[in-house]
Amino acid sequence: MTGGLRHGTWEPLPAARWEDAFLSGNGHHGALVFGDPDDDRVIVTHHTLVRPNGGEHARPPFLADELLALQDRLLAGDRTAAESFTDGRPLQWVQPFHPAFGIRLTRPPHARHVPQVPGSARTGRTPIRRSVDFTSGEATAVCGDRISRVFVSRADDVIVQHVTAPGPTLDVRLDHRLPGVPPGLGVGHGALLTAEGAVLTLHARYPGSDRAYTGVLLIAVTGGTTALAPPGVRVTGADSVLLLTRVRRHTGEPAVTEEAAALLDLLTGRTYDDLLDRHLPAHRTAYHRVTLDLRGEPSERALPGSELLKRPGSAALAERLFAAGRYHLLSASGLLPPRLTGLWTGDWDTAWSGAFTTDANLNLQTASAAAAGLPEVGEALARLVEAQLPDWRDNARAIFGTRGAVAPAHTDGESGHAYHFSREYPLHLWTAGADWLLKPLVDLDETRGAQDPRTAAALAEAARFYEDFLIRTDEHGHLVVVPSYSPENRPANASWGTLNAAMDLSAARHALRTAAAYHPGTPEADRWQTLADRLPPHRINADGALAEWAWPGLADAYDHRHLSHLYAVWPLDEIDPHDTPDLAAAAHRALALRGAENDSAHGHLHHALIAARLGDGDRVARALRYVLEGDYFHASLMSAHYPDRNVYNADAAHALPAVLIETLVRSTPDRLVLLPALPSAYPEGELRGIRTRFEAEVDLAWSPDAATALLRPTRTLRIDLRTPSGARPLDLVAGEARALDLRTW
Repeated sequence: MTGGLRHGTWEPLPAARWEDAFLSGNGHHGALVFGDPDDDRVIVTHHTLVRPNGGEHARPPFLADELLALQDRLLAGDRTAAESFTDGRPLQWVQPFHPAFGIRLTRPPHARHVPQVPGSARTGRTPIRRSVDFTSGEATAVCGDRISRVFVSRADDVIVQHVTAPGPTLDVRLDHRLPGVPPGLGVGHGALLTAEGAVLTLHARYPGSDRAYTGVLLIAVTGGTTALAPPGVRVTGADSVLLLTRVRRHTGEPAVTEEAAALLDLLTGRTYDDLLDRHLPAHRTAYHRVTLDLRGEPSERALPGSELLKRPGSAALAERLFAAGRYHLLSASGLLPPRLTGLWTGDWDTAWSGAFTTDANLNLQTASAAAAGLPEVGEALARLVEAQLPDWRDNARAIFGTRGAVAPAHTDGESGHAYHFSREYPLHLWTAGADWLLKPLVDLDETRGAQDPRTAAALAEAARFYEDFLIRTDEHGHLVVVPSYSPENRPANASWGTLNAAMDLSAARHALRTAAAYHPGTPEADRWQTLADRLPPHRINADGALAEWAWPGLADAYDHRHLSHLYAVWPLDEIDPHDTPDLAAAAHRALALRGAENDSAHGHLHHALIAARLGDGDRVARALRYVLEGDYFHASLMSAHYPDRNVYNADAAHALPAVLIETLVRSTPDRLVLLPALPSAYPEGELRGIRTRFEAEVDLAWSPDAATALLRPTRTLRIDLRTPSGARPLDLVAGEARALDLRTW
């Protein structure tokens, strides 16, 4: 395995559950690889595969005419007024994400391997080793002389599988019969023998819809013979089998002939290794930009993932999860950013529709993108925002009667309309979403020193919304955010829709000021800056904590999985221990009082990210330890939403690298903080390639006795450097590397 086991993982048995299947993906297609030599299954997914359920036609509620009356009631003290701000519709879920089908390569019973069980005294069994190489995206299963290799090509957007020594007889078919498949799914199979081997197709039409998806599998056989064996083919006596698969979602008739011809064209004159070589530059370049070495024990680094997970305090485990998290995040990002399940599922009944929950989860998953050298993830997020911006405008007009844009809290990747809401989850009241989703794109712009026009345009839309929406004031002349909503919590003494949620205040301030910075010298910029200055300050409650609602009299409810009110700490720089120590102390008190509610993984890692910003390494370590000891990770190293591997979910897997980075390196456009919250479990190591928001790369090495950093800036500037030894200004010159001994800084 290239790069050693810090850059991959392995298991001694095939995956018995789809959750344990190894993952590959190119941000469009995904593959879940089981690695069973006798029933070799690869589940195929694609970001566009969402099942129509009416959500494709749903629109935001038309409530703008009722807004002023609602504001009057809330400002007058009616704490349940927002419960009537609805058009009465029942809760509607967005279109659910689902798998396409399984590719199955099956040996007849008389030709099957008998796997060797680790630790068994019985002999005569064939050992199995399945692995995934993060540096290449290739999942491999070896059993005797049989080798199966699978990757999803970034160069050619195709799933590639190659099986050598496939056996005397091998049946190949496409199988739609996956858990939760709807009974009304209209499925048709096709099989055609070709000079190379065969072409298989699976066409599936959704119940009651004109929408469908079609998979095309090209089979190329070396040696042996191929015969029809409906619904697939039987390969006999082959030396190897090469399979290329694509799936498309569409309306109307599928372009099967054209797709098969394109796959054949791609294959002509090329081997598996040729196709892999075409894929590797894009994947490896991205993967190798950032690496983490925590000096894990070699014996632990050699363990299978399922065994390493039993050692939650191991540095080798943190190394492997860091590498796996970046690998899975990269693999899930392309056409769209990662869903709640990344790019993968083996079940049609995915929790929360397998969609994008944007009020917390999506940003937590993409939190490391800018710093960890994955602009591909930021580009995927930018693509989602750009495509949905017209729907965001519809939300602003329909619900609030304003110009500008309001993002939904839940989307299937197609519609950006805010229609998923209920009394307990009045998500249509959430106005902070546009800024929250644009903050990672602003960070990315800062790391590369160039402003993306798409980000600039979306920020202007967010600012125009606030320009029209922020029209009510309090007795002190401050603007009031009304109605206001803190996902997904409510005051202890009021309903969900209320006034001046801390997240809403921070989002409005940040959106207005950042939009002004992206549009300097314009009349709009001056208005936006003036509006931001009129927003009220955060409130500190009787417990000494930063209040979740800045409106007087609203009581905090501490036991909740979301930490929306601390948006000012992470990912914003509004509250910082170095610049606003009193507010930072209040934020720290709010964090200490926060409960874990239902132990959602995203809650624990969100807690850790905020603790790192506040310099509390012990609190970071506790949050990490809870996740690592709570059995949140499958053998695939993809994570679960709850302890005991309950509900497949990418939040922990994708967010964990961001947590580790934040404990070691933190940057703003004019500041670098090194070793701000190092957990004691990792006393030495190296973190290389981190991107800063002032256009420099950082390599950091530390041990109990020493710490050094190497900065490689691409522009000339002075920054504020903060280390455990103190603070001082540091001058950087473009193109000149700067080495630092942190003991003297």
